[in-house]
Amino acid sequence: MKLFDVYPLFNVNITKGRGCKVWDDKGQEYLDLYGGHAVISIGHSHPHYINKVNEQLSKLGFYSNSVVNTLQVELAKRLGPLCGYDDYQLFLINSGAEANENALKLASFKTGNTRVLSCEKAFHGRTSLAVEVTNNPKIIAPINDNHHVRFLPLNDLEPWVRELSKGGVSAVILECIQGVGGIQMATPEFAQGLAYACQRYGAVLICDEIQCGYGRSGKFFAHQWLGIRPDIITVAKGIANGFPMGAVLISPDFEPVYGQLGTTFGGNHLACAAALAVLDVMEDEKLIDNAHEVGTYLMEQLKAISNPRIREVRGRGLMIGIDLECPHKEVRQPLIYEQHCFTGCAGTNILRLLPPLCLSKAEADEFIEKFKKVI
Repeated sequence: MKLFDVYPLFNVNITKGRGCKVWDDKGQEYLDLYGGHAVISIGHSHPHYINKVNEQLSKLGFYSNSVVNTLQVELAKRLGPLCGYDDYQLFLINSGAEANENALKLASFKTGNTRVLSCEKAFHGRTSLAVEVTNNPKIIAPINDNHHVRFLPLNDLEPWVRELSKGGVSAVILECIQGVGGIQMATPEFAQGLAYACQRYGAVLICDEIQCGYGRSGKFFAHQWLGIRPDIITVAKGIANGFPMGAVLISPDFEPVYGQLGTTFGGNHLACAAALAVLDVMEDEKLIDNAHEVGTYLMEQLKAISNPRIREVRGRGLMIGIDLECPHKEVRQPLIYEQHCFTGCAGTNILRLLPPLCLSKAEADEFIEKFKKVI
């Protein structure tokens, strides 16, 4: 058997990581400003994380959601006050796509409606409903194209209000900082107007915080910069620092019903141990504050570079986009193969920085020097 070849790969075999550095099988060190696609929140191989996961694995790795799991209860109690949603309810799953699937399902259960409004350039996952609300026809199979969704421009409120006023809208789903869409940021005026319109017309507002949340923006959630309080929040990626996990934070306006949602692996003992370890480190090392401070510093340093190949630097915290005049591969490939530095990308010309939240100013300076050599 061979692998189903769907990933265009860089010819690098990463075998070890620590903090914001990774090493390949030849011993070459790399600076990681990609974080495995925003997944590594507290840094690679954090000692506390390793200890807590190993400790749990030595006792029990998994049992199903047919029995009490006090680690789930502990995670909910810890997460609520830390993220500012102590009155919300927590449903645990395995990935971001699953989080959005369940959020959209809950919205439809509550409203009885089937229409969804999503953003142009949105990305919400690759499974059934999640891919249907993703604005990329290339990855939507005919079976997923069920005509539930209308894509509308970010930060242009009027068409959203017009669509909502027609009725029949179950949910509005929004990335407050678009990731795949190129680090495009919702404005407070747009977000607040949209939240009001959802309330007025009876639609559920879902904030997809899978990439931009969990401290990456310099607040726990990116929407907290915008002065809104969504009905449902979806998270994944950084929640467990690489262990597969996702979650849905659900308003108290939603009444749970036995059997309405379910999962085999979601919220298992090992995943909860990983997620609790992440919260420990985020609090102890003040990583949300660090993301804000170092992210602001890094953007200032990037904006200070005078180079015609740089059109714009935008973002918040440690979610940064460098909009280039040239295709991003002309910069990204030499960064990897010559400067030994990982970054992400978006579209054809945007370099995307998604480092672990523990990135230091010294490591930010290191990236700037590497970037200057290839730009």
